[in-house]
Amino acid sequence: MDTTESSFIDGEIGKLLYRGYDIHDLAEKSTFEEIVHLVLYGELPNQAQLDETDGYLRANRRIPDEIITVIDAVKSAHPMDVLQTALIGLAAFDDESEDNSREANVRKALRLTAQAPTIVTAHHRIRSGLEPVSPNPDLNHAGNFLYMLFDQFPDDETIALMDVDFILHAEHGVNASSFAARVSASTNSTLHAAVSGAVGTLKGPAHGGAAEEVMKMSMEIGNPENAEEYARNKLNNRERIMGFGHRVYRAEDPRARHLRERSQALGEKRGDPRWFQILTHLSEDVMAPYRDRGIYVNVDFYAGSIYHLLGIPSDLFIPIFALGRVPGWSAQCIEQYQNNILLRPRLHYIGPMDRDYVPIDQR
Repeated sequence: MDTTESSFIDGEIGKLLYRGYDIHDLAEKSTFEEIVHLVLYGELPNQAQLDETDGYLRANRRIPDEIITVIDAVKSAHPMDVLQTALIGLAAFDDESEDNSREANVRKALRLTAQAPTIVTAHHRIRSGLEPVSPNPDLNHAGNFLYMLFDQFPDDETIALMDVDFILHAEHGVNASSFAARVSASTNSTLHAAVSGAVGTLKGPAHGGAAEEVMKMSMEIGNPENAEEYARNKLNNRERIMGFGHRVYRAEDPRARHLRERSQALGEKRGDPRWFQILTHLSEDVMAPYRDRGIYVNVDFYAGSIYHLLGIPSDLFIPIFALGRVPGWSAQCIEQYQNNILLRPRLHYIGPMDRDYVPIDQR
């Protein structure tokens, strides 16, 4: 078993810490820029340190024109494929790409964190027949993402909502994508390659696709009064109800409560509370008996309704997850580089043994 200092999870009681700090405190009191500093440097920043980290992020949001050309060439691909392609492409324009020192990797992690939203929003606008929107250095990380996506200045409440979403997705131990990043780092490959590999792993629906699937499920249900029948049919057919259960948690995912409250508030603000009502009926009525089995809502359960109400296309739900997770993936890689050993799991062979070779004309 390896060790980490980046995050701690106790799935039995639903506890999540970033660098020792409780996710509930961080979600309600911090900002994503502070979390980026915390995850990468190990400590919450003072004001001068935060100003430096925030300033570095704002100054490194632009991506080369050549990457825009690549995005245009592959614009018909899924946004996660485009993000993965563009991230690895950025290595060609980064003078520190091959430098795996801690200092260089922290700088690269900050640059990748800053550039990833520019990639996602540029792709969405290009595929929609629109010009990409240049980053706005007057906006924070979350506000700039929304501005580049919609070409409109978001209000403070919406910025704060997206900021919390990024915080909640910033780090979560050695899950599938983080492990993929660590495996890549363990070969002494570059941070660009490792983070790109993590994006490819996150794309898999068994890992990162729940928010999109929960919103599809909500649309299929249509109205709160249909939720119980829908769920019964799914369960009778031994099908999953999306947004419930987690590989780690046997209590409620501690991140879920922060999106639950915000999903309700946003639905009321937008005059469209039915999505929250559907989800609440599923969670509090239909699926409540399954809590004894450790089946609770996870962080993705309410995320999809928030993105939908903000007008974000469903195929951008997973990329938003990725945008928040870049600092966490990077921190995992930096840990791996610091005390490295090649990660090479072994498999137990269960196939046939010592077979005689048969010439092709006798098969």
